[in-house]
Amino acid sequence: MAESRKNKFIIHGGILAMAGIIVRIIGMFYRIPLMNIIGSEGNGIYSVAYNIYNIMLVLSSYGLPMAVSKLISAKFVRKQYKNAGKIIRCSLVVSVCTGGLAALLLFFGANSIEKLYKGVDGLAIPLRVLAPTIFLVAVMGVLRGFFQGQGTMIPTAFCQLIEQVMNAVVSIMAGYILMKTFAQSDNVSAYGAAGGTLGTAIGALSGLVFMIFLYMAYKPTFVKKQKRDMVSDSLQDSQVYIVILATMVPIILGQTLYQISAVIDDAMFSNIMTKMSVSINIKADLGNFASSYSLLISIPQGIASAMSASMLPSVVASYTKNNMAHVRNKITSTIKTNMIIAIPSFVGFIVIGKPIIELLFSGYDSTQGAMMLRIGAIAVVFYTLSTVTSSALQAIDEMRKPVKNSLISLVVHIIIVYLMLRWSRLGIYALVIGNASFPILIFILNLRDLKKHIDFKLEYIQTFLIPLGCACIMGFFAWLTYTLMYMCTGANMISVLVALAVAAITYFCPLMLCKKKKWI
Repeated sequence: MAESRKNKFIIHGGILAMAGIIVRIIGMFYRIPLMNIIGSEGNGIYSVAYNIYNIMLVLSSYGLPMAVSKLISAKFVRKQYKNAGKIIRCSLVVSVCTGGLAALLLFFGANSIEKLYKGVDGLAIPLRVLAPTIFLVAVMGVLRGFFQGQGTMIPTAFCQLIEQVMNAVVSIMAGYILMKTFAQSDNVSAYGAAGGTLGTAIGALSGLVFMIFLYMAYKPTFVKKQKRDMVSDSLQDSQVYIVILATMVPIILGQTLYQISAVIDDAMFSNIMTKMSVSINIKADLGNFASSYSLLISIPQGIASAMSASMLPSVVASYTKNNMAHVRNKITSTIKTNMIIAIPSFVGFIVIGKPIIELLFSGYDSTQGAMMLRIGAIAVVFYTLSTVTSSALQAIDEMRKPVKNSLISLVVHIIIVYLMLRWSRLGIYALVIGNASFPILIFILNLRDLKKHIDFKLEYIQTFLIPLGCACIMGFFAWLTYTLMYMCTGANMISVLVALAVAAITYFCPLMLCKKKKWI
């Protein structure tokens, strides 16, 4: 039985992780033509707008899917289906209120927000397009959390795919049309960015329609479970609202600090560089940071988010039963799985980051982008670790600890980035260093708390050293293959594709050998 639960946890985590990978890949490949259509300045505006949208989304509704998942999991373990129904109903009310309020604030406050960003003219235009998306995502998040709480990640996986495909199609079309329509406007780049954000809105609407359909199809089964529920411990609506808010607020605060760091970085960079009269294109630098660096490292980071979402209900169920051994095993399994992806990604970005950027982002400064990756690729590993450990703390009811740890890390992050921007000539590389240092401290603090509360210990050799050894072998052969292929063909695309194929073989073969030897 225990083995069956473990397999289910891994399978569903794998499904969601695979969907997350596909979504990130779609996101990367649709943004390539989009970036080429709207240009580096348009992408700079797009990235700033998206960071602001993310923080509003986090503040209003990010915590809802995880909160609902956590609460639903606990109720289903105890077979309290009526209480689970109340959680869903009250969560929907919360999502409508918080999502609606955030959408209105962003829409009507867009001009005021634009004034805070020097050198990013036209920012208000894509912000207004993004505003309704917050409401849609808030409601959709509750329905996702409902299914995730029951241990099934398939609805969320399909929802993400539908959302991203619609996002990709509409973003490219709208970006192209608006750039042509407003070609003579002073804010043509801003209208191009608005086209990209329109795709986000349509994608969210499509995902919401799918989740509503799925929920309505499942509702008769859920109603039958509620009718068979003979548990007398019935919650009042007021109690449910308190529980929901008490669960989601710490999650929101913890994730908000992640997003705040990006928003503060953008604001500090644009304002300090302007005041120092540094001769750079602020929007172009921010656009290169958002594409060549942030977009590429977000792909393996998406796997961590997916695996964490899958891990949460499973850990909650084990914690509810006071089975600490299972809790520790599930956290360990999640971290190991993520490291198998994150560590070779980190090495790969360092070794062949420049040719990958040249292949994907032909209109961007590949030298600058490659340097960003060499400096900041380690963020892939530590964002993964900080995400998983934060979710683990939330699952064991230590809701305040990730918030405290993120706040401490944010303060340190802001100080580091400000000092580098103000007193060095690093420029945009200061944001890269800050981006990499932020999750390192979060992970260290999270690990300390997990050790304290559940006696959690990392298996360093199996988790880090063996994947790193295999990744170093991979990195050498990938570099060698690319170099030789490029010397022979002069074709960057062929050289990159062959190098990536060799990288996959030279990483997974040693890894499988280690697994066969039971070293991992």
